[in-house]
Amino acid sequence: MNVGLFIPCYVDQFYPNVGIATLRLLESLDVKVIFPMEQTCCGQPMANSGFQRLSAGCDKNFIQNFADCDVVVGPSGSCVLHLKEHLHSSEQPEEAARLRGNVYELCEFLTDVLKVDALPKARFPHRVGLHTSCHGQRGLGLSSMSELVAPKFSKPEHLLRLVDGLDLVPLTHPDECCGFGGTFCVFEEALSSKMGKDRVNDHLRHGAEVITGGDMSCLMQLEGVLRRQKSSVRVMHIAEILTSGN
Repeated sequence: MNVGLFIPCYVDQFYPNVGIATLRLLESLDVKVIFPMEQTCCGQPMANSGFQRLSAGCDKNFIQNFADCDVVVGPSGSCVLHLKEHLHSSEQPEEAARLRGNVYELCEFLTDVLKVDALPKARFPHRVGLHTSCHGQRGLGLSSMSELVAPKFSKPEHLLRLVDGLDLVPLTHPDECCGFGGTFCVFEEALSSKMGKDRVNDHLRHGAEVITGGDMSCLMQLEGVLRRQKSSVRVMHIAEILTSGN
């Protein structure tokens, strides 16, 4: 299959190494990757602020860029969820529908499509805390929700446990929101900051050396708290850990 690599705009601008790690990871698994050079924002910031109509140009650009791809994979649960639920086109409704049904978050693609059950070269000998992002968990179904009486599962956790030497630390509140929420952190600054501090403290109490996750937007929120606290704890996207040692 031809896999289109979708790199969200904030990853491209602030965390380009995450995009590089995602490409390296997919290619190490013998995936043929296409990277459309004219891709840009998915339109989520406008939609989150109540201006869905302003994202029409983003929709058109996305469809044009990924028209030749069988599936699209991106290292951001929130952006992928937005595309799954809101990518539309009055000019190309069938192509928009096809892409909506074939866009995957990275961990989702690795576990559900590629069925990855081994990463023989990956090695990361550190204590790692996994941040479970709301969009990935509640929107994409990447992991079970702690408040439900149901079988427990986590696709990101499954992948992390394939990494040699990695010590995945338990958390008191494994799926609590970090407080980022896109524009929420701007309009509700005080509440957002307190939620971020609570999440960081949970990881610190359990001795995490690194905090990882599938959404750099959430990790950016936690990184800001860590920097202000002058902590030595790092944040790393899960793609960076899964390619460590390669």
